[in-house]
Amino acid sequence: MFSRLSRPKAAALCALPAVALIAVAALAPLPFTVARPGMTANVLGERDGKPVISIEGARTVPADGQLRMTTIEATGPDADVRLADVVDGWFRTDEAVMPTDAVYPSGDDVEEIERYNAEQMRQSQDDATEAALGYLRRSPEDVKVTLRLADVGGPSAGLLFSLGIVEKLGTDLAGDTVVAGTGTISPEGAVGTVGGVALKTRAAARDGATVFLVPRAECRDALTELPKGLRLVPVTTLRGAVTSLEALRTGKGDVPSC
Repeated sequence: MFSRLSRPKAAALCALPAVALIAVAALAPLPFTVARPGMTANVLGERDGKPVISIEGARTVPADGQLRMTTIEATGPDADVRLADVVDGWFRTDEAVMPTDAVYPSGDDVEEIERYNAEQMRQSQDDATEAALGYLRRSPEDVKVTLRLADVGGPSAGLLFSLGIVEKLGTDLAGDTVVAGTGTISPEGAVGTVGGVALKTRAAARDGATVFLVPRAECRDALTELPKGLRLVPVTTLRGAVTSLEALRTGKGDVPSC
């Protein structure tokens, strides 16, 4: 036998599953990571009392300016990120909410991720050295480059490492300016995308940068909540980045913009 429910009672009964789902979503961990602006490091300077870039077999020159690589800080893959955290992150300009597998593509085992990020950093350093020496037409058999930045993982400092090597070997790029940036680098000098650019611009401005080198494909992301006084310079290659920085320093030549 079927009896018709009144509208108010039917509406109340239909709402119960939705309320239950909201309650579960609010309490259950979600597959998201909350990221914030991280540390920056001047690759022309020192880290923990040692030069970030050491060169043997060639004369190096001191630098007046800074080339700062940028990072983001993110909750770990095993962190309990709840609905409230996600909603809060969406409405804040100093945080970003990203799918966990976009930040940690190698899985959810913390030790495995640390090994993966460390290997990515080592490979990035090797590629940065090869790209810089290739640009300068220097032989790796004659010039030995050592890069030290052990507490940072991933490949996104590649471009800044290459620029730091180029500057240390005699090409004045930064002048007396604080330049920051991000981007992977290939052995041939191609600049690749990295993610988290809008947060990295905030870290750069916080630490005194007035120029930010960004992979051209990420210009739109970099323009999101861009800090006042920070100039974006899009790049696609190491050679293009060098040319843009020289034009900025000398005031001669065109400098691309996003």
